[in-house]
Amino acid sequence: MKSTAIILAHAFVGWALCAAAIGIGFAVTTEFNALVIHAVAAPVFFSLLSWNYFRKYHFTTPLRTAAYFIGFTVTVDLVLVAGIIQRDFGMFGSVLGTWIPFVLIFVSTYAVGRLVQPGAT
Repeated sequence: MKSTAIILAHAFVGWALCAAAIGIGFAVTTEFNALVIHAVAAPVFFSLLSWNYFRKYHFTTPLRTAAYFIGFTVTVDLVLVAGIIQRDFGMFGSVLGTWIPFVLIFVSTYAVGRLVQPGAT
């Protein structure tokens, strides 16, 4: 139970930082620039969180951790952001706004895990 809470806490912090980046970006710049900032910031945030997770806890393999992090992020975006807040699933039609950050979150988490735990998959 403790390991699940730690993984979910890391995923939540990553999602919250991404939400802040996109929210602040929309408030201070154009939509395109905000989406680019989000796409660049997302893997940076999750790389730092992954580094912390794998150095201190490493309850799961890099592949499983990447799946948990992206699964949490997609679920919260789907249910909370698109389903409840926006009441519109149009955000999932944006490659730059949604799919590129999702892929980069997964890849960065997995890559950091492999760097910190070289023998792990």
